Amino acid sequence: MTTTVAQTGLTPQLWDDQFFTSYVRANQFYRYMGTGEMDMIQVKSDLTKKNGDSVTYALVNDLTGAGVTGSTALLGAEEALMSRSFKVSVGLFRNAVTIHEWDEQKSAIDLRNAAKAQLRSWAVKKMRSDIIIALGSINGIPYITGNGNGTTGSSTAQKDAWLVDNHDRVLYGGAIVNSVSNVHATALGTVSAATGKLTYSAVSLAKRMAKTASPAIRPIELRSGEEWFVLFCNSMCFRDLKVSLATIHQDAEVRGKDNPIFHDGDLVYDGVIIREIPEMAHEGGVLGSGGELVAANYMCGAQALALAWAQKTVSRTDETDYGAQHGVAIQEIRGIRKMLFGKQAGVDVGDLVDHGVFTIWSSAVADA
Repeated sequence: MTTTVAQTGLTPQLWDDQFFTSYVRANQFYRYMGTGEMDMIQVKSDLTKKNGDSVTYALVNDLTGAGVTGSTALLGAEEALMSRSFKVSVGLFRNAVTIHEWDEQKSAIDLRNAAKAQLRSWAVKKMRSDIIIALGSINGIPYITGNGNGTTGSSTAQKDAWLVDNHDRVLYGGAIVNSVSNVHATALGTVSAATGKLTYSAVSLAKRMAKTASPAIRPIELRSGEEWFVLFCNSMCFRDLKVSLATIHQDAEVRGKDNPIFHDGDLVYDGVIIREIPEMAHEGGVLGSGGELVAANYMCGAQALALAWAQKTVSRTDETDYGAQHGVAIQEIRGIRKMLFGKQAGVDVGDLVDHGVFTIWSSAVADA
């Protein structure tokens, strides 16, 4: 009988593959990732096979024309294809831990295993944070400062310009009229604790607006053509929505393992899966009409975010201080962005709108 022994050089590579799979699946947004144009987070790994610092995505919207019937000539009645390209740049992310005062020399794989929990936790938090930042970004610029990458947040003028371009895919306090000023700070000021809570009626309104926006936000497709939106909520807004849905919860989709996307603790209403993301903080500095806290919630459809990989997770070990200090590092090269669609004719980067994200600003009063 022959015993197969793993090659020494392949052992770290196998660890890297297992670590990468484990940490990505641990992310709260993992179930919404996929490689297709109908997935909420469209993943591309083109650059893992070739050199480059950016990946280009194709954004194509549904045809809206009526077409022709009978003997009517089609020539000259063609419909312009609403298609754009969207580029995602990638960057290098690294972190490491050290292990001190080893009694004996450890092998490379033991070092990796000893540090696995800490590195996995950091990687999960890093990706989750990057996704939340992307969801709230203003034309690729983080909404606020302090995102961990040294990037300055978006300016007042940029937020106002974003509102003008995205007026049909943003809702303040559950009423369309609240954003007619086209001034973001003024619109936030209309959100009150009494009428600005996240409710099931606000969710339905947001869904109708998303489907009738120009261009429309497409739902993701599951099973045999089922269409869904996914709403990611601040904890206080999730609390208010849960109260609002208390009397109609019997209409919810079947919970548990038979639902491939539904997760225990989620809510579902009117074709919208609603997930609480505790790490989504409330708005800082700008408050609602009565001084209450306000938070953004993101209802996502197809191609809401782009996740581009140039290098999946790889690990490295290091030894210093005459062998007394041992370290292990991980690194990856990727980019995460909210997809933007240029509405201006013939220009990819003109009059940008959030391609697959509808933003709902709601009151987020703290628990008493």
